[in-house]
Amino acid sequence: MTTQETTQSTNPVPPAVELRLMITGYWISQSIYVAAKLGIADLLKDGPKSSDQLAKSAGAHPDALHRVLRALASVGIFAENQEGHFELTPLAAALQTGVPGSLRDWAVMMGEEWVWRPWGELLYSVRTGETAFEHVFGMGHFDYLSRNPEAGETHNKGMTASPMQPPSAVVAAYDFSGINTLVDVGGGQGAQIAAVLKANSHIRGILFDLPHVIEGARSLLEVGGVAARCELVGGDFFQSVPVGGDVYLLKAVIHDWDDDRGIAILKNCHRAMTKQSKLLLIERVMPTRVEQSAAFQLVARFDLQMLVIAGGRDRTEMEHRSLLMAAGFKLTRVIATPFGVSIIEGVTV
Repeated sequence: MTTQETTQSTNPVPPAVELRLMITGYWISQSIYVAAKLGIADLLKDGPKSSDQLAKSAGAHPDALHRVLRALASVGIFAENQEGHFELTPLAAALQTGVPGSLRDWAVMMGEEWVWRPWGELLYSVRTGETAFEHVFGMGHFDYLSRNPEAGETHNKGMTASPMQPPSAVVAAYDFSGINTLVDVGGGQGAQIAAVLKANSHIRGILFDLPHVIEGARSLLEVGGVAARCELVGGDFFQSVPVGGDVYLLKAVIHDWDDDRGIAILKNCHRAMTKQSKLLLIERVMPTRVEQSAAFQLVARFDLQMLVIAGGRDRTEMEHRSLLMAAGFKLTRVIATPFGVSIIEGVTV
């Protein structure tokens, strides 16, 4: 290491520079979106390539793409070698399609206009307490997705690939051995219920969500080898949910809604359940105090996402407890997982 490199590595970043980097953070997030949308990581899976080669394959402007990749390489997403060619790094590798832990679909979803435009109206939400998404688009987030099929498909893919709530976290942390029927309420395209059924061959599943959402679930369940044990039911959880389940699982559902609508969903689950049924909420649990950690940064940012996009919130354990009580449940335990989400178990009272 040269003297200059040693000095650069030991000198702290001045606060003004660090703040500038934070202020311009969305420039990097949009650059990640571009790389994900163009499939750049897939084009580099067999080795380094020049920006000209990448641009030709991706249908992009060579110089403009080079400038984006250079900016991403400055933060460790891709790297430039001695020949001036770009190559994968561990961060960039996660933008490949179909690899374990792939974030490509999630990166594409987070960079779409219907995500970033409401964030441009964060000040509106802070001043009014209202959802910026509705202010921008004149309708709720889920109404927008149902009326715009391309956005809905992007959302379904992105949520299936969500890094915060991998299906394996629930399977590893909770004992499903005594359960016969699992109802996945608001289960999207079935990633979570497929993981549970695959790991527990004795369980029968019911996947419940809006009809247009579960249309794409059959193929995922078939790939997982569990389609024969999973019934697909379309409906609206604000109206009712299927009866007869031993466990009612709601993954990243309640945080989408304010307290009144969250309680309405939970009350419909309560009506469908027996005294022996259990409720499982898979949610991030907000710490009661600010922490200087990457985990807290993520939960705090996702909480703002709920404010801006959906009108919901991420809640503390006490707030979850109060919500359950208002719907006729008692919180029995909270099981933390290594992935930043917890399993909040409740029973009827």
